[in-house]
Amino acid sequence: MAGVSFVTAPVSEAVTESIRVEVMARHAPETASANKGEWVFQYTVRITNQGAEPVQLLSRHWIITDALEQVREVKGPGVIGQQPVIKPGESFQYSSWCPLTTPTGMMHGTYHMVRGDGDRFDIEIAPFALKASYTVH
Repeated sequence: MAGVSFVTAPVSEAVTESIRVEVMARHAPETASANKGEWVFQYTVRITNQGAEPVQLLSRHWIITDALEQVREVKGPGVIGQQPVIKPGESFQYSSWCPLTTPTGMMHGTYHMVRGDGDRFDIEIAPFALKASYTVH
């Protein structure tokens, strides 16, 4: 998916400590095979610093729930191998993916951030649905 547009409303949006997190998600059928019991979803996140000082994203914590209510947690440093510093009025955007063993699910979580003065805090990633689209041929 070349360039995700946030022109339409994001599927998930939350503001915590003057940091806005917006997520767009889509089923990516070209990267998985449903007949092998795997559905892959691509999501794009835009993090915007609406505050007065720079912040750095240190780590992520995702909670992923499939249609059978199986819960998987993903924790780790940064996102896509980066720990970006986001200046006031600026945004950081990235895309990643999530495989599921069911055609639907849900994701939400937090990013752990730090300000220049060392103050650490978590920001919310509001829940968003993962839904495979089906076509009839």
